[in-house]
Amino acid sequence: MKPMRIHHVGVVLPDRESVRAVMDLLGLEVDYCGFVEAYNADLIFTRHGPQESPIEFIIPRGGVLADYNNGKGGIAHIAFEVDDVEAVREEMEARGLQMLEKKAVQGTDDIVVNFLRPRHSQGILFEFVQTVAPIKR
Repeated sequence: MKPMRIHHVGVVLPDRESVRAVMDLLGLEVDYCGFVEAYNADLIFTRHGPQESPIEFIIPRGGVLADYNNGKGGIAHIAFEVDDVEAVREEMEARGLQMLEKKAVQGTDDIVVNFLRPRHSQGILFEFVQTVAPIKR
């Protein structure tokens, strides 16, 4: 696998008020918002510059993410930008590793994603992100 750039760090928080509090604390600004149907969650990406990667705040509407860290939230994953998520899945499977999804799923309107099962990566959840359309900001 070729070297990858960090796309974002994903943080689960229980509600928008919690996200706003963290963003205010750190002086972060909203870049764009979205919804991921596959994971039933609202997303808020922070604005970023040339030397930093954004934070993706994940606000579950229910499902497994709502129970993340006993409902308190926390750092969920580190995401890497890749040219082809399916090629990454195929490479991982060829190495005997499993992904969370059988095939990449739609993230926000502009990306598709898949995750390496954390049992293969010392308990850390890594996401692979492929941009498939212009980002709607």
